[in-house]
Amino acid sequence: MKTVINRRAFLRNTVAAGAGFLILNDSRSAFGYPANEKVNVALVGVDGRGGWFSDTMPRISNVVAMCDVNTRRAAGQFAKAPNAKRYVDFRKMLDEMDNEIDAVTVATPDNTHAVISAAAIRHGKGIFTEKPLTHDIFEARKLRDLGRQYKVATQMGNQGTASRAFREGVALIQAGALGHVREVHAWNTGGGAGDRPVPTEKHDLPDYIDWDLWLGPAQWREYNTRWTAWHTWRDFATGQLGNWGCHTMNVFFKGLRLDTLWSADNPNGKNNIRLIPQVSEVCKGAFPQWEILEYDFPARGDMPPVKVHWYNGAGGAPGPRKMIEEKMGRPLDWGDAGAKQWRDHAGCFVIGSEGMLHSNGHNTEYALYPTEKFKDYKTPETVRSRGHENEWLDAVKGGPAGMSNFDYAAPLAEYVLLGNIATLVGEKIEFDPAAMKITNHEAANKAIQRQYRHGWAL
Repeated sequence: MKTVINRRAFLRNTVAAGAGFLILNDSRSAFGYPANEKVNVALVGVDGRGGWFSDTMPRISNVVAMCDVNTRRAAGQFAKAPNAKRYVDFRKMLDEMDNEIDAVTVATPDNTHAVISAAAIRHGKGIFTEKPLTHDIFEARKLRDLGRQYKVATQMGNQGTASRAFREGVALIQAGALGHVREVHAWNTGGGAGDRPVPTEKHDLPDYIDWDLWLGPAQWREYNTRWTAWHTWRDFATGQLGNWGCHTMNVFFKGLRLDTLWSADNPNGKNNIRLIPQVSEVCKGAFPQWEILEYDFPARGDMPPVKVHWYNGAGGAPGPRKMIEEKMGRPLDWGDAGAKQWRDHAGCFVIGSEGMLHSNGHNTEYALYPTEKFKDYKTPETVRSRGHENEWLDAVKGGPAGMSNFDYAAPLAEYVLLGNIATLVGEKIEFDPAAMKITNHEAANKAIQRQYRHGWAL
């Protein structure tokens, strides 16, 4: 019997062959897939953050479909790929164009990341999902498991991972350049909106918004324009931890091998992470104006236990600014010092027994301290990236997995999302990452997985 292999199935089988596969010099893979042929990509969420993909992907891939629930906002983005088919419902797009799509990008509000990504994975598509990957911890774990099950190329959109600075920072931390690291400080000056009344008034629904699809798995509520300012609300967003944490805390999360705690075989025998929150107020529907989180991580192999401090909200959160400025020998630029350009509005400071590292909010720049000690330091060799999106497209063709593939990105997402649970309950929690369970607080443990609205399933 002659076997017919369509484009989608062929790509999927190529990826399934293993993440270690390399593109050969004759521009063809060992399976015969032309390395220089563009991948057929569908974009879900094309405006807002999705505008990045509307601009970028037509240059490096073949955009065959664009999907957005708000057709008025999307209209200008649709024009950037005029030959792409246009959709409102991602499910209809995947069903109708199954054999024409190789891979999917997702850049919608956080609330719908998981359901769209899971559907694409089950269709055998490579998947690129913007940070913070998902809305909830359970969703992140599920996407990791689905990616493994269907053997598709995955990547989370924390683009700083592809930068030279990020990769060098990780390498020098793991090489021991800073000595034993027991203390890390990370910050963002943004803060949250604080407690506020939940919208109850019903507004007229514009004919260019599909409200059911916009809500996705969130519980039903009538249309109100205040809901569409979605970054404000816990039902749809993940706060500054989700918005920035997967960028800012990436370099030390990987460098200190904190992701290994998500494996049940930690050689030190302990996986539990303790988290103590301080907040301006406990907000059930929104995010506090300021928050301070202290994460206690156990030892990982020969790396000692480490405390990670997160500070969010310049208006009220007491933080380590003065201490960091003294150690760096310069003021932090929070719009009130230095160039007054807010260059340091987000960042992290890693303190080791032999030295210190400062990185910016996206981990695209770093500096070592004391400066004199490290002036002749030779940075370890690292693997350079062709770019975060290109790295993923290469993986879709059967090349090596992207550095922020879901096996790594899901633990990073769970780590930052755990902070949102801590600020929701306002009390200390202890998390067993291998078991995906908060062991000391039942209400917090229930927040790991939300209730999906009828008709929606992950």
